[in-house]
Amino acid sequence: MKDLVSDGSSLVSASAFEDGVDRRDFLKAAVGSGFAAATLPVVAQTVVTTGTDGLSTADSTIVINGQDVPVYRAQPEGKTGVPVILVISEIFGVHEYIKDVARRFAKQGYLAIAPDLFVRQGDATKVANIADLMKDIVAKTPDAQVMSDLDTVVNWAKQRGGDTEKLGITGFCWGGRITWLYAAHNPKVKAGVAWYGRLVGESNPNQPKHPVDVAQNLKVPVLGLYGGKDTGIPLESVDKMRAALAKGNSKSAFHVYPNSGHAFHADYRPSFNEADARDGWKRALDWFRTHGVV
Repeated sequence: MKDLVSDGSSLVSASAFEDGVDRRDFLKAAVGSGFAAATLPVVAQTVVTTGTDGLSTADSTIVINGQDVPVYRAQPEGKTGVPVILVISEIFGVHEYIKDVARRFAKQGYLAIAPDLFVRQGDATKVANIADLMKDIVAKTPDAQVMSDLDTVVNWAKQRGGDTEKLGITGFCWGGRITWLYAAHNPKVKAGVAWYGRLVGESNPNQPKHPVDVAQNLKVPVLGLYGGKDTGIPLESVDKMRAALAKGNSKSAFHVYPNSGHAFHADYRPSFNEADARDGWKRALDWFRTHGVV
């Protein structure tokens, strides 16, 4: 695996890790192959590093219904009236990779905000066991709470000088699912980009609907970026979502990377695919610009 440096638009090879361990082989041996191995976070530096030159960045707090909700903000320094991108994390919370993605968008002229949407349930960045993380935090986080929190974050972005008439949302894994749902929830969103977010599932009180359930009435154009080898989100579910979208008037679309599995954009994990991550990033930027988030 290579260290890479990002200027916000490209990935440049720098140096190789020298720990003598193939992380992919280690993780497969530790937790078995398949979805769990693909999603287990790697405790190591992110491969892509985006600096703060020319940016204003901060860890801030928004009080929502008496709850302190941490958010990470990145935007061009000294500029107002810039378009807004909501960056929604994986199940692992707002750690350095998610913050770096926000800075990448800021380098492109956006006010990017990554909120901690699990804060009421716990600190997702501190739970090492995926089973506990899913059971104790993710499963207990209601979609309705997430939608409401994001509404408040959007209002906060407007107060920070963001142009919320040019609002976009992107998310990864869990955040990809939320991207589809928030695009259906808030018609003021201009466009969304969902990276390998779950599309189907059983309903429960906290997650009463899934993307396939809202697809027919979806008006906001969402680009879905998925891996053809993703064992956790099979292509059959992508086909179901396509069929559901076709019943409505959505201008949403999919691009499937046949050689990638889950989390191919996550540069801190063994699932990272540099070529597909680069292509997906370009497609994401083009999608936002094409649909008025610019």
